[in-house]
Amino acid sequence: MFDWDLLRGTTGVLVMTQLAQERGVPAAAVLAGTSLSLEAVQDPDREITARDELTVVRNLLGRCGGEPGLGVAAGSRNAMSLSGSWGLALLSSRTPREAVGVAVRYVGHTFAFGRLRFSESGGEARLVLDDQGVPEDVRPFLAERAMTGMQMIGRELFATDVLARRIAFRRTAPADIGRYLAVFGIQPVFGAAVDEIVFDSAYLDAPLPQATEWARSTCENLCRALLARRQARGGVAGAVRDLLVRDPGEVPDQAAVATELFMSSRTLSRRLNEEGTSFRALLDEVRQLLSEQLLDHTDMTTEQVAARLGYAEAASFIRAFRRWQGVPPQEYRARGPRANARAELDATARRTRPEPEFAAARECLDPAAS
Repeated sequence: MFDWDLLRGTTGVLVMTQLAQERGVPAAAVLAGTSLSLEAVQDPDREITARDELTVVRNLLGRCGGEPGLGVAAGSRNAMSLSGSWGLALLSSRTPREAVGVAVRYVGHTFAFGRLRFSESGGEARLVLDDQGVPEDVRPFLAERAMTGMQMIGRELFATDVLARRIAFRRTAPADIGRYLAVFGIQPVFGAAVDEIVFDSAYLDAPLPQATEWARSTCENLCRALLARRQARGGVAGAVRDLLVRDPGEVPDQAAVATELFMSSRTLSRRLNEEGTSFRALLDEVRQLLSEQLLDHTDMTTEQVAARLGYAEAASFIRAFRRWQGVPPQEYRARGPRANARAELDATARRTRPEPEFAAARECLDPAAS
């Protein structure tokens, strides 16, 4: 059964309010019955429940539900919300197979209501939407939105289109299928047994091309913000760290970074030493942050995290992580994000003069400790 208290980003609701307004329906009308305001859904850091989003879906369908392919229009706009560990994990995927694995595990926090099931047979890869527990009146719209979102992920992230062999919907055929043809490039099958998208499994293990500039810059900004919360850096050190987070999964070496900064490796080492740091220390900062995000907020294995951070083998990553945190990755993960966040606050407080905000933050994370 679908968890209606699941927290999600606001992108889906924002898109629906925009679609409504373009059709002459006030935002307040589609947000009716929720505690949400237009200002709230425009906040990229705000989280809402799936229950509130369901209310907005019903309000939109009550006003505009007769429009063919409305779910396709919604899915084309909010195919993905590239934020947090979802975005980091997708961008650091080396193959479509890895990206599909991320989508299957975390798509419920983004644009889909339900779960994705992935399977391979006879040279075909299938992604099936399991929306058990989703009310019948909203299933066609939500299936259209989810199927469109899956098709758009590759296009938005990697500027490539995996041509579907087959796209199927359980819903009856609408009067106009123009939007479906524009997005999928083929005529969908309507009245099918399941909602699914099927493509050639040969695509799965091909190397992914470089991420699009939009995707890369979005993820880079996220990493910069996370790093800045831990320790702000300027000068050459800041420039080096920015280059290290530019392409998750493709960590450049010192020679490559020096070339980007129009200096020799020796000069780069000297300049970093003058600023009280080193290339190795900055690389460790970046790898530590990304590893913590992936361990805290995804269920990737230690081996998968190590690969995404550019380690040739998991053992090297485990040794490095133990050096950073004093415990191996599995023990760190077992403590849970809240305990890890509190430990980070304590470490920050030890590095600097204790301030009242640290005590307040610790109390929020663990009220019993106060």
